Amino acid sequence: MEPRHGGYRTGGLWVAAGISLGAVVVGSGWAEFGMIEFDERCSQGLIEGPGRLLRVRDQAFPPATICEFERGEVSSIGGSGLLSVLLWGSLMVLVICLFVALIAECFEPRLGSDLVAPMSRVEKLRRTAAAFFVTGSGFLMFYAWAGWKLFAGPSSVCSAGADWGFHPPRTLEYSFFPPQATCQYASGENWKINPDWVASLAVELAVPALIAGVGFVLAWRRWRSERRTTRLGSVSAAPPEATAP
Repeated sequence: MEPRHGGYRTGGLWVAAGISLGAVVVGSGWAEFGMIEFDERCSQGLIEGPGRLLRVRDQAFPPATICEFERGEVSSIGGSGLLSVLLWGSLMVLVICLFVALIAECFEPRLGSDLVAPMSRVEKLRRTAAAFFVTGSGFLMFYAWAGWKLFAGPSSVCSAGADWGFHPPRTLEYSFFPPQATCQYASGENWKINPDWVASLAVELAVPALIAGVGFVLAWRRWRSERRTTRLGSVSAAPPEATAP
């Protein structure tokens, strides 16, 4: 019979993380829809605010267009109100549940608690492998989307893919982690290939993947150690070969 060990019951955490992720995606989509032409309405005076309009800017999260007036701000639907509270709350629940669930996979608690479920080494290995695959795939896909231009030619990323004539933009500096590059045009204006929040998120997504990877490595080492111990025990318990008289 395969030995049973303990593992934390993280099913509820994963369900909560999935629901909160869905709320963040749906809410962000709704907020993005509310940003459509909001800046133009501010510029044309269709959005009234306290005083004269100073500037219009976009907010990364919650997604919103914010019109800054002399004595205050007016934002699209995602920047304030119930939707903003929902998005921030869902994001906090997602982060907390995700990190608690991933960290719990790194431990092997004793049986006897309602929070602990019996499982074999193989079951634990499969569970940690699934978590590592999901978080690692998410990180790799987002990183590839944000930094694919850097791999084509990091020192010339700003001028790649277009016919700039005699004045192509120069790549002043670049980095792979976070995936970012600063371009300078002939006019002297500087521009980054990725918004700062995209570069930061690419780095932040590596953290859950790293934690999941640690949990998977620990589960694999425990499984390998138990398998080796079982083999040695089977060899030592085997009867000696009969010798001829």
